[in-house]
Amino acid sequence: MPAIDLHSHSRYSDGSLSPTELVALAAKAGVKALALTDHDSVSGVPEAQEAALEHGITLIPGVEISASWGVHNVHIIGLQVDIHHPVLVAGLARQAGARARRAIAIAERLESLGMTGVYEGVLALARDPESISRTHFGQWLYTNGHVTTVQQGFDRYLGPRKPASVPMPWASLEDTVSWILQAGGVPVLAHPGRYPLSRTKMREMMTAFQDAGGLAIEVATATEKPDMVQYLAQLAQQRGLAASQGSDYHGKPAPWIALGRFPKLPKGCEPVWQRWGWAADAFSSEQAAPQLV
Repeated sequence: MPAIDLHSHSRYSDGSLSPTELVALAAKAGVKALALTDHDSVSGVPEAQEAALEHGITLIPGVEISASWGVHNVHIIGLQVDIHHPVLVAGLARQAGARARRAIAIAERLESLGMTGVYEGVLALARDPESISRTHFGQWLYTNGHVTTVQQGFDRYLGPRKPASVPMPWASLEDTVSWILQAGGVPVLAHPGRYPLSRTKMREMMTAFQDAGGLAIEVATATEKPDMVQYLAQLAQQRGLAASQGSDYHGKPAPWIALGRFPKLPKGCEPVWQRWGWAADAFSSEQAAPQLV
């Protein structure tokens, strides 16, 4: 099992666990280093850092930022970011404001379809208006009997061109990469194989990402098929991009995903943690994770 997990979520976005609970579970699962990468938020990082000290693992401060590339919504992960950097803080504040406004609009559309108590119910799940995501709406639809699965909530109501779909004015790909770089972090293109793109379009996206200053792509994730992992590893090596890995753990919204469980990086990849000075074998199962410097 890989000892480093560079993609996870807490209650500060659409995960089901607090940062403290998330870190404790990671330690129990044998993860030696964990990145907390909540959507458009670094608010859970301080709590996670305290818990990591208690459990003797390394916490890598991170974030997963929603971005626009043409007509597509993509996610850019920032690893080892300075969570207090003013450029990053200001950018995430704009994202959070847009997310909060979208939540109200989605709730109004669902109410217009005859549902009641939507916003109040979703807010109870998210706890913070600025962290409400479509996943929270999917959970609310499921728990209130409007759909039989969370995914069905997206298929019927929340996905593109569905009755409760509300387009988001996300920041551009170039801006999000810039925020991460200015905050001293490593920009990572999250789960490239998950977007509804042909392989030609995927390569175009990676070119735009690199032109903006992107440094790594996520090669190994819990839901990626083996052939895609190999393809992404090949692209990373051809393009001189570092390779990242992670479970994309959310907890209850996706109970089939476990912390630290995902394919190993294929041979020949440059692990992204080398970009901040850790040795390639720093996370072998026999070694303790090195501390950030």
